[in-house]
Amino acid sequence: MLPKRALAAALTSTVIAALAACSTVAPYQPPKVEVPAHFAGSSDASVNKSAQESAQKSAWQVATPADATPRGAWWTVFNDTELNTLEARIDVSNQSVRKALANLNQARALTDYQRAGFLPTITAGVAQDRYRTSANKQGSSLAGKTIPDYAVGVSATWEPDVFGRIRDEVTSASANAQASAADLESVRLAMSAQLAVDYFDLRSLDAQKQLLDASVQAYADALRIVQNQQRNGAIDASAVAQAQAQLDSTRTQARDIDVNRAQLEHAMATLIGEPASIFSLPAAQTRFTLPTIPPGLPSQLIERRPDIAAAERRVAAANAQIGAAHAAFFPNLVLSATAGLESSFFAPWLSAPSLFWSIGPQLVGTLFDGGKRTATLHGATAQYDGTVADYRQAVLVAFEQVENNLSALQALADESLTQQRAAQAAQQALQLTTNRFNAGAVSYLDVVTSQTIALTNERDAVVIEGRRMDACVRLIQALGGTWSATE
Repeated sequence: MLPKRALAAALTSTVIAALAACSTVAPYQPPKVEVPAHFAGSSDASVNKSAQESAQKSAWQVATPADATPRGAWWTVFNDTELNTLEARIDVSNQSVRKALANLNQARALTDYQRAGFLPTITAGVAQDRYRTSANKQGSSLAGKTIPDYAVGVSATWEPDVFGRIRDEVTSASANAQASAADLESVRLAMSAQLAVDYFDLRSLDAQKQLLDASVQAYADALRIVQNQQRNGAIDASAVAQAQAQLDSTRTQARDIDVNRAQLEHAMATLIGEPASIFSLPAAQTRFTLPTIPPGLPSQLIERRPDIAAAERRVAAANAQIGAAHAAFFPNLVLSATAGLESSFFAPWLSAPSLFWSIGPQLVGTLFDGGKRTATLHGATAQYDGTVADYRQAVLVAFEQVENNLSALQALADESLTQQRAAQAAQQALQLTTNRFNAGAVSYLDVVTSQTIALTNERDAVVIEGRRMDACVRLIQALGGTWSATE
C-alpha cells in the first residue's frame, strides 16, 4: 500500500492541475465579413432600383457560415429523370469524393489521437536478466557473482493539461476535421454540378445534331434537284457546286458534333466512376426546363457554401494553434507511478517482499531554446492571419460567382428572346428566297446564303438555351447547393 503522505500529495497535484487547466489564447470568434442583405443581380424588376440600392446599403450584416443547413438533391429542380439517375451515382462511385472521404477519416483519426493526450499512458512489462559484477570491484557484496533478476511491473504517466496545450491541440484537430467534412461536401457539390453541366451540354449537342442531320437531308434533296435542273439546262454548274459545298460543310459540322459529344460522354463516365469505354448515353431530344429563380435572393445563402465553412473552420484551427504555441512557454507537469515485483529467485517472486513502487510529480520547463518558441508563436500568428484572409477571400469570391451567374442568366434570357425572333425571321427569309428561286427571280447562291443563315440562327438558339442551363447550375453551385431560403 502506498504511504498516505505520497498518496495525498499525488491527489493534491491532480486536483490543482485539473482546476488550473486553462487555455492561454483568447476565446475564438469567427472573422467578421460584412455582406449585403441581397444580391444585386436578383432584384425584382417591379421594384424601383434606387429604392433597392438604398435598402441594401442599410442592411449589411456579418457573414456566419451555415454549412450544416441541408441542401438536398438540388438537381431535381430540373425535373430530368435521367439526370437524377446519374447524379445518384456521384456519391457512390466518384473517386474524388472517395479521396475527400478518406481525408476526412484521416482528420478524425488525428482528432482522436490528440484527445488521447487527456488520458494517462500505462505500460506493462516482464523481464528476465542475468548480470555479473566485476570481481575487481571493491566494497561490493556482489563482486564476482552472477545474479539472475526476475521482474514484472506496471508504469503510468500522466500530463495534466495545466495550461491548455492539449485542449488547444484537440480543438485545432477537431476544427480541421470539420474543415475536411466541409471539403468533402465541397467536392460532392463540385462533382454533381460538373456532371449537370456536362449533361446539359451533351443534350445541347444532341439538339444541334438533330438540326444538322435534318439540314443534311434537306441539302441532299436540294442537291439532287439542282443536278436535275443542270441536266435539263435550266441552271449552270455553279449552282451544283454551291449545293455540294453546302452539303459537305454541314456534314462536317455534324461529324464535329459527334467528336464533342463523345468527349462529354467520357467526362461523365469519369465523374460517375466508370471506364469511358463501357459508358454510353443514348442521344435524346430533351426540352430544357429552366427553373424559376425567385427574385430578391438573400445573400445569406452563400453561408451554406461548404468551401466558406471549411475556410472558417481552418481559422478556428489556426487560432487554437496560437494557444498551443503560447502554452510552450510554461512548464510541463508530469505525474508518474511505477509498481511491480522483482526478485533474484523465481520462487519468492510473487511474495510481498518482492514488491517495489515509486510515485511522484515532475515539473519541467525550458529556460533557453534560442528563440524557438517565440518563432513558433510568430509562425502560428501569421498562419492565423493567412487563414482569416483566405476566409474573407472565399466570401468575396462567392459573391463574385453568384453575381456573375445572375448577370449571365439575365443577359441570356434577353438573348434567348431575340435569338428566337432571329431564327423565325431567318426561316421566313429562307422560305421567301426559295420561292423566288423556284420562280427564277434569284440565283441558287441566294438560297444557299439563306439556308446557312437559318441554320446558324437555329443552332445559336439551341446554344443559348444550353448556356442558360449551365449558368443556372453554376448559380446553384455558387449558392452552396440551393436557392431556397426555407429549405
